[in-house]
Amino acid sequence: MAARQARRLVKPFVYATSATVIVGGALYFTYRPRSIPGSDPAAVPPPGYGEGGTFRPPRFPLVKRREEQISDLRQSAGSQEKNRGRSIFAGLFGGGKTDPPGDAPDVEPYDLLIIGGGATGAGIALDAVTRGLKVAVVERDDFSSGTSSKSTKLVHGGVRYLEKAVWGLDYNQYKLVKEALRERKYFLDTAPHLSMWLPIMLPIDKWWKAPYYWAGTKFYDILAGAENIESSYFLTKSKALDAFPMLKQDDLFGALVYYGKYGAHNDSRMNVSLAMTAALYGATVVNHIEVTSLEKDASGKLRGARVRDLVPGKNGRESEDFTIRAKGVINATGPFTDSIRKMDDQQVDEIVAPSSGVHVVLPGYYSPANMGLIDPSTSDGRVIFFLPWQGNTIAGTTDTPTEITQNPIAGEEEIEWILSEIRTYLAPDINVRRGDVLSAWSGIRPLVRDPKARNTESLVRNHLVDLSESGLLTCAGGKWTTYRQMAEETVDAAIDHFSLQPGPVTDAPDVSGTEMIDDGARLDGSCQTHQVKLIGAHGYSKTLFINLIQHFGVETDVARHLIESYGDRAWTVAALSSPTETRFPVRGHRLSPLYPFIDGEVRYAVRHEHAQTAADVVARRTRLAFLNAQATLEALPKVIDLMAEELKWDAKRKTLEWDETVKFLESMGLPKSKLGCTRKDVESGRAAKFEDEEYRMYSRHDRSADQLESDRSPGIRPSSPANN
Repeated sequence: MAARQARRLVKPFVYATSATVIVGGALYFTYRPRSIPGSDPAAVPPPGYGEGGTFRPPRFPLVKRREEQISDLRQSAGSQEKNRGRSIFAGLFGGGKTDPPGDAPDVEPYDLLIIGGGATGAGIALDAVTRGLKVAVVERDDFSSGTSSKSTKLVHGGVRYLEKAVWGLDYNQYKLVKEALRERKYFLDTAPHLSMWLPIMLPIDKWWKAPYYWAGTKFYDILAGAENIESSYFLTKSKALDAFPMLKQDDLFGALVYYGKYGAHNDSRMNVSLAMTAALYGATVVNHIEVTSLEKDASGKLRGARVRDLVPGKNGRESEDFTIRAKGVINATGPFTDSIRKMDDQQVDEIVAPSSGVHVVLPGYYSPANMGLIDPSTSDGRVIFFLPWQGNTIAGTTDTPTEITQNPIAGEEEIEWILSEIRTYLAPDINVRRGDVLSAWSGIRPLVRDPKARNTESLVRNHLVDLSESGLLTCAGGKWTTYRQMAEETVDAAIDHFSLQPGPVTDAPDVSGTEMIDDGARLDGSCQTHQVKLIGAHGYSKTLFINLIQHFGVETDVARHLIESYGDRAWTVAALSSPTETRFPVRGHRLSPLYPFIDGEVRYAVRHEHAQTAADVVARRTRLAFLNAQATLEALPKVIDLMAEELKWDAKRKTLEWDETVKFLESMGLPKSKLGCTRKDVESGRAAKFEDEEYRMYSRHDRSADQLESDRSPGIRPSSPANN
């Protein structure tokens, strides 16, 4: 009897305990203490003051000047290049003879020559050089001048892959989710100043969709584990409208908010930081160098490339081709992958299927400053994002087949499609106008086919690493989120195929500028890019802007912008900014009154980041061209004058820069009528005016400035000056 009564009591106790454990575990998982990435204190403290109040500025190591880097490239050819020149001279004038091989010792060739300075190429360079390899990178245009600067500014966490993995029972899709989760963590670990967390809202129009999406986001939370900043949560209709007031109320049941992505990712600054960090570690990194042909030995194996510096031609001087010798050549040219592959083999099949992704930039009032939005079911089934970025709002993207061009232009049809989709989920009293488009651009995504697959028409899921018979190693496809993983796989393949010998880095630079951190301690010859901090990361903290304001007297929004773009190198940028001769701000002349970009950034870009053209500065070092094409046109005279002082440009070069940059701004959405603007038009203010037929398309406001009837003074004649 007693045993039966005991069993009767045990059952409820077990049930109650189990329920308590489950509920308690769920609550702990949801509200557990978390380490928010990017909120940690700086790895090194900010500069302080010594005895007597003397300021002790950081002593950052310098990247080799571009001219020095080109000299290193030329030296890789050794006596081979000298004898080539002498034999040409002898052939032209006769009687000459080349020196014997022993009179000029050959310089050791590069282990790897990387063609392409986008995210993939710069990532490969950093991976290889931190494994102790001798590396060179050449880029025809500028770092991040192509697809790498024209992304959606998000680091994806793989939420969309998760749905495919579950419903398709696809393990490969599941692996992509785990890979994306891992790689996005490395983004904040290595460059916390260039990415930040952003909650994404998913509006729900039907009640039965709520449990479906809730289950999916909760499953994602579990997979993310400790790497997730916050658990997803549901918002009722009223709470959703409070968080995102621009949403329309009709057909809105509620919304789910999840943290599946990083927002405000500064893609081109990340790309430039990768390239400059690789240069600090010893890689030879040069932009505006074009590959004219690939060099092969007698057996048909690649041994380097012939290149041409394009900058002298802009200054009215002749450019000479020269040879770069390397044990292995890597093709990392994104959409232009096939053009390099055809240099190697004219008969090779093309593998790139280019797809255009158009984005538009709208004023910041279109979205909250700290909340993004995703529409997973647009009119044609594509996904569209709506995100705050750099004070404005980005909307996109499209996904349509396209032709490969260097500066693709966003078509009016694609722009109107994005605007029409935006209208469907914003409140009807918000007039989504074509004139609100501040900038519009098209990025070419290089989707690829595997040339060794039986069905060569099918596209690979992620990226492709392929080796040709002559030894051209191609890395193509992929996305920003997985650039580091792509680089690791490519360098692994290069070491194997080219029989390279990685080793520890014994002369690592003091990237932090403080001697407090040994950046080479972990560089043992294996891949360590998941913990190699980029330029600017060591001294970054979210409160660093206060130190800048207190020491240099820059404006608050400028100081915040500088630390979020340059990290601890904001000290150098602020120091390079001119005094304003006013009480406050003390330093920093704005390039545009609308944005926090200042003159010191132009000087820093030229001196420390190899900027060679005005487009390099307005598009890739600052982001002004991506934020507002018209404001960029109006800031262009200042940018060109500052660069002319640094690079000693003459009047012809300044005119060339004007013409080429205005032409480039067409690909950023500058109206066609402005493409013929002269510098005098801008400085006189005529460039800010629109013709009648263009006013409705490009103006930011209505023409009318009439008073309201209620504001007119009663008893006063309508013609009175008081009513004007």
